[in-house]
This record gives sequence, C-alpha cells and structure tokens, in this order.
Amino acid sequence: MITIAAVGDLILDEPDPASFLAPSAPLLRDADVTIGQVEVPHSTSTVQVSTDVPAPPADPAALGALADAGFDVVTLAGNHIFDAGEAGVIDTAAHARAAGLVPTGAGADLAEARAPAVVERGGLRIGVLSYNCVGPRESWATSRKAGCAYLHVLTHYELDHASPGGPPRVYTFADPDGLEAMAEDVARLRAEADVVLVGLHKGVGHTPAAVAMYEGPVARAAIDAGADAVFGHHAHIMRGVEVHRGKPIFHGLGNFVTVTRALTPTGGDNAERAAWAAKRTALYGFAPDPDMPYYPFHPESRNTVVATCRFDRDGLVEAGLVPCRIDDAGRPVPLAADSPDGRGVLDYVERITAAARLNGTFTRRDDDVVITATRRTAERTS
Repeated sequence: MITIAAVGDLILDEPDPASFLAPSAPLLRDADVTIGQVEVPHSTSTVQVSTDVPAPPADPAALGALADAGFDVVTLAGNHIFDAGEAGVIDTAAHARAAGLVPTGAGADLAEARAPAVVERGGLRIGVLSYNCVGPRESWATSRKAGCAYLHVLTHYELDHASPGGPPRVYTFADPDGLEAMAEDVARLRAEADVVLVGLHKGVGHTPAAVAMYEGPVARAAIDAGADAVFGHHAHIMRGVEVHRGKPIFHGLGNFVTVTRALTPTGGDNAERAAWAAKRTALYGFAPDPDMPYYPFHPESRNTVVATCRFDRDGLVEAGLVPCRIDDAGRPVPLAADSPDGRGVLDYVERITAAARLNGTFTRRDDDVVITATRRTAERTS
C-alpha cells in the first residue's frame, strides 16, 4: 500500500521558506509521494512578460525547501509560469530537478510540457500530468517555444432575459481538440503506469465555492481516459470534492504555502498593482488582512487540506483529506479531524461541496477524513 499526498498552490516568495513548511513537513514526508503546484517561476531572470500583474520570480533555492519538506513531484502548468519568459520556465524546471523534484506541466517545448512525471514507490509506477486551463495564451508552450501544457477553455456570454446591458449568463467549455489531446496523454500514461494522477490549474479566482461550467466535464474526461484522481488548483481558495466512477476529483485544493507581497500595494506603487488592488475589492468583495501583508488572499482561503489517496496493486483503495488551517504567519498547520479547528475546516469543505452541488461526502476519523459519494450519484457514475 502506498499513500499519495497532494496540496494546492505553492508560492515561496518570503525569506526562510522552510519555516513556512515546518508544521506540515512531518505529514508530507510520511506520504510515499507528495505533489504540489508551483505557482510562480523560480529563476534569476528579470524579464517580465505577463500583461497582467506579473508574479516576480522566487528564489530557485526555495525549491530545495520543498524537497526537504517531503515533496517529490511538482506540477508547473499555470497562469504565472511564463511571467519571467522562456528563461523563467526553463530555469524553474531545471532548478526543480536539481533539488531532487520531478517536474511536469512546463518545459522547453510542448512535448516536454506534456511529458508526465513518473516515480516508483513500493513496486508501483506513479505518473502525474499537469495542464493549465486558465491562460494567458503567452504561457502556452508550442513546438518551438517554452511554456506550459494547456487546455484552451472558451467563454460565451449570453443575455437570456429582456434587459439589455444586464448581467449575462456565462457558458464555459473546453476546446474539443484540446480535450482530446489531454485524454490521449492520460490514456498513454495509463498503459505505462500503475497510478495516473492529473493536476488541473482551473477555476474562478478568489470566489468561494464556485465551480465553473467547464470544470466538471474536463475533470471527468480525465477520469474517463484513465486517471485515478484529479487535483485542482489556481483559485487561491478551496473548492468542493466530487467522485466520478469511484475516483476523487478535488476541484480546488486552495492555497498551501502562498507567501508573497506581489499583490500587496505599497507607497509609490506601480500602476498595475494599484489597479489590481482596487479591482480585487470590486470583483471579489474582500480586502486582504492588513496584518498579513505577505498573504494577500481571501479570508476563507485560510481553510485548506492535504488530499490523500491510497493505492495497492489493484488500484485505488481510499481517498481522503487532512484538514489544515493557515496560521497568522502564513503556515499551513495540519489539524486532527476531531479537533475543534479541524471540524471547522471540514464543515467548510462540506458547505462548499454542497453549494456547488457536488457529490462528495465525508466520514471523519481521528486524524483524517475518508471521501465517498452520495449513494444516488455513485450508482449513476459507477
């Protein structure tokens, strides 16, 4: 039996990154394979490519702190991986390998970006794939350009009531060719690995509970093609859990260690960051805690989890999660499932799962939680 652990976004952009991982490191090291989403480039490049508020590159040495804390595989496909240009992408993958991590999801060209990370534990081959569903286009790898593996998601706005200028209904769906390419990658890996896991950088940022229209079909397509579990990230706030054909879909693992001042306005600020701060409040209805300038995220995002999946030679045995709470220092702290704080996090996960009409259900044990599906939906998707 092996245990896979997975967490959401990782931004290690403060001094002493190991200190932010210290409370969770024993749990992460205890897993046979631990996976995390590296959100920003780790490079000394000073190039800024993004047309959005760019994420400054983090210290390449911070990747060593991830390895020391127990991480084995890092997924790189995301909206900020190209913020420092091609050099930033190539540097991040190279520094990850130098630290003893196995990267996937970004590379010197599209073939490298789509190549899986493969590790072996307990006689089982574990393969991991990583895709960015949220853009921007400049982050996408091509046959001649560094970048990330991607899935193009299309958005359509429809005014379905008699009120010109009123709020539209939003329809989102994956480009069929891209969805087919992802499914082919998964099926190919399925033929070579005992365990297949897919990371999807997806979702609507900073918005509690919401799961966009495209997210379920894309995640379920990965399962249908042969994935054993899907791990979502990007929204910087948790999403609920779905079970499809007996396999878990963690629609959004939220933040894990995400310490950065890149989105925190300061005196004499640049115009883009100041504009983002104003837009953040207007769009998402929150202002970050002024006492945590290194944590510019939604208050609810301090609820987070470590997702767990246990496998034997016959496949998935059990999926679950360990509740965590991000403390005032920006550190995710694992909690016993039956503790008051642990119950608070799990109550939150149950609420957002129900709010998104997902079928995940949760059975609490002393230290963790087992995930199953509601009976009616489990029968329909088996």
